Amino acid sequence: MALPRKGARHIVVDGTTYRWRLRRRPTYAQSMAWTPGTFAVEHADSPGTTLVVTTGHAHPGNRLGHACVPPVRPADVAVAVRRALREGWNSTSPGSPVHLDGGGG
Repeated sequence: MALPRKGARHIVVDGTTYRWRLRRRPTYAQSMAWTPGTFAVEHADSPGTTLVVTTGHAHPGNRLGHACVPPVRPADVAVAVRRALREGWNSTSPGSPVHLDGGGG
């Protein structure tokens, strides 16, 4: 699963460049605030396995207008990438997406 280039942002974590993206439009379950928002990360030069991080809060575009939804910051993405790397994520090898629960941080 490759990320679309349009809308993806670059981030450098420990000398490696990654692309990350938050869904522009939430899924129906995310828009109703039934499930939390997610963002995806992949290696910028040779994408392999995509990292899908579940946040601990609603998607910013939810229909219910939750005003207390914090934005996903590059610092949050860097923390998630470092944690996934510690847990064995290899961003350049092909494979199914790796899911990470980032709700705690």
